Amino acid sequence: MKRTPNEEYLEKAKQLSKEDTERLLSRARGKLTRRLEDQKLTPEEAVAIQLEIEDEDLNEWREKWNEIKKKKIKSK
Repeated sequence: MKRTPNEEYLEKAKQLSKEDTERLLSRARGKLTRRLEDQKLTPEEAVAIQLEIEDEDLNEWREKWNEIKKKKIKSK
């Protein structure tokens, strides 16, 4: 399934500076960069998708970290 950019993230992508956009694109994964290179996505769409991916990853990390803290509290 191909990922499409969410409207909320497209708006965020439009507000980024050129430098921030370049940083996000440099962290983009292979499939996303290939879609950008093949001109199947605009740079704004690619940045929006990357923002969404990073937000999802951050939320997942936070959930796991909270689980670790809860286990640590229970073990004391």
